[in-house]
Amino acid sequence: RVLVCVDARPGGAARIRYARRLADRLRAPWTALHVDSPRSASMPEADKDRLATNLRLAEQLGAEVTTIPGQNIAQDIVRHATANNFTHIVVGRPTRSRWRELIEGSLTYDLIRNAGDISVHVISGTERNAEVTSRSVKAADEQWQFEIWPYLKATAFVVGSLAFAVVLDQFLDVRNLAIILLIGVLASAVTGGLWPALYACFASALAFNYFFLEPRYTLTIRDPESIVALGVFLVVAVIASNLTARVQRQAVAARSRARATEDIYLFSKKLAGAGTLDDVLWATAFQIASMLKLRVVLLLPEDGTITVKAGYPPDDTLAEADIAAARWAWEHNRAAGRGADTLPGAKRLYLPLRTGRTAIGVVGLDNDKQGPLLTPEQQRLLDALADQAAVAIERIQLVADVDRAKLAAEADRLRSALLTSISHDLKTPLAAIMGAAGTLRDFSAALPEPDRAELLSTVLDESERLNRFIANLLDMTKIESGAMEPNYAFHYVGDIVGSALQRARKIIGEHKIETDIPRDLPMLKVDPVLFEQALFNLLDNAAKYAPASSTIRVQGWTDNGSVLLQIMDEGPGIPPGDLERIFDTFYRVRKGDQIRAGTGLGLSICRGFVEAMGGTIMAANRTDGSGAVFTIKMPRPANPPNFDTSNTDDHDVGDLA
Repeated sequence: RVLVCVDARPGGAARIRYARRLADRLRAPWTALHVDSPRSASMPEADKDRLATNLRLAEQLGAEVTTIPGQNIAQDIVRHATANNFTHIVVGRPTRSRWRELIEGSLTYDLIRNAGDISVHVISGTERNAEVTSRSVKAADEQWQFEIWPYLKATAFVVGSLAFAVVLDQFLDVRNLAIILLIGVLASAVTGGLWPALYACFASALAFNYFFLEPRYTLTIRDPESIVALGVFLVVAVIASNLTARVQRQAVAARSRARATEDIYLFSKKLAGAGTLDDVLWATAFQIASMLKLRVVLLLPEDGTITVKAGYPPDDTLAEADIAAARWAWEHNRAAGRGADTLPGAKRLYLPLRTGRTAIGVVGLDNDKQGPLLTPEQQRLLDALADQAAVAIERIQLVADVDRAKLAAEADRLRSALLTSISHDLKTPLAAIMGAAGTLRDFSAALPEPDRAELLSTVLDESERLNRFIANLLDMTKIESGAMEPNYAFHYVGDIVGSALQRARKIIGEHKIETDIPRDLPMLKVDPVLFEQALFNLLDNAAKYAPASSTIRVQGWTDNGSVLLQIMDEGPGIPPGDLERIFDTFYRVRKGDQIRAGTGLGLSICRGFVEAMGGTIMAANRTDGSGAVFTIKMPRPANPPNFDTSNTDDHDVGDLA
């Protein structure tokens, strides 16, 4: 495993790319590690920008980016590498002078000294082209406003500590009273920061001189010892206030980072749960607008141009200058518009949304104020939000591309299957019809009557077969287009079964048919034509795969408010691997002789017809022997009509051979 140390020093991009190449050669995962020390909060903005850019580069190149807090950077890096089983550490060469290294130490030398069995790679960190750390967008100045309340609090703390010292004046020495006055200085530093604490320092020093140093109640100092005491008090107060104010700044910065991290984490969860592009765009626009207090528009490429897709508050109108700036930002993958070097006359600032591959969109920002929009800290926050949004948008687009590819592949498969089916299932009956008709035309006078009758029967049978195939294609077209509208009516199941058996008598003529349809079976609200066609297709399928003289059984019963109709054969059954796909369009199970039977449409049409009428159909293998079982389950009507069935034919059990 490879660990690259990322900091704000120049040459960080070269170290990151070297670590990426090393990880590729070793075929190992790699991590970019930054140690957030107390000095990080006081770094110049240019260094903060360089650090953020390096971390973004590492993430775009596929690294796992990790930030840990620490005091001793070298020890923290080695401790993290050891705990996570890293075998290589990439670090830059020392850049400080010898004197500074003697005083402050060297990160590189400390790593080499403490790394143990871990290999340390020290590289120069220089690149062919100088790194550009300045932004192409002008940053807004941090707006500092003078607030009187911290100074009033500091005054109150000084007065309070002074009152407490006056009370204890008769019991304590003057040096101990100075410690009590330091309490007000420290309280001012904790609550107000550095400048109120310095104000409290000098106010406490004056109070200490005026009330406790001889001669009292004057600012004159008579005793040299008192001068030393006052000087020591002032120095200690300044040092203590600085240290306390530094801790207070670090605490404020930590709380700010924690809030930003939580917001970014919640934003990432929201993006992960978004299933459509509109959801991602609206979530992104709202999050950026709420965190940066700006108006936001999001633009994506469409038909060779770039158009507004979302905004918060909603806004889809752009001036010509803004459209030009947005297009330039998308095409050149750089910022444009307000506050940028390019097209600064636009109303909004346009920044590209980019991933590791390319720019996928543009975000536009504006507000009602004049001048640059974003402070350096806000620019870094926007970069983090934009990176997550770009990845989410790319994910949605890739999913859409995969779906389109799947649809195209399925369309090609269906087209190929249709052509194959047509070439076989049209050619075979046509060849038989043409052969029989040609023989009748050329040799009709010489043929005996039985032969002529057989040829005519062949023409009729193959014509019916061809008609069934074309009807199946038309039915499948209606199902897939959603144009199937059943013509519901109440019918007795036995009547429809009898009609389907009569229609299929030629197909099932070589099989024994058994029916078991109870007379008291409730009537169903179905389309009789569609239901009969579904039963006919099931009978046709059973006759194809079941051997001659075998039995095909049709039975029905009621179960838990449903009516079930089952067709069983004594064929070889359905291979287990084909059970899930048996109802797919153009899918056909191979027969034992490896010759495909049928068009692969019959069972698919059965499912389409049955589901259009609110039922379900299932396929399984018989448990009492070989053969397939197809079960149709239809809902029982809530209020079926009550017809008198005393004069109906007996539908209980019938045998046809």
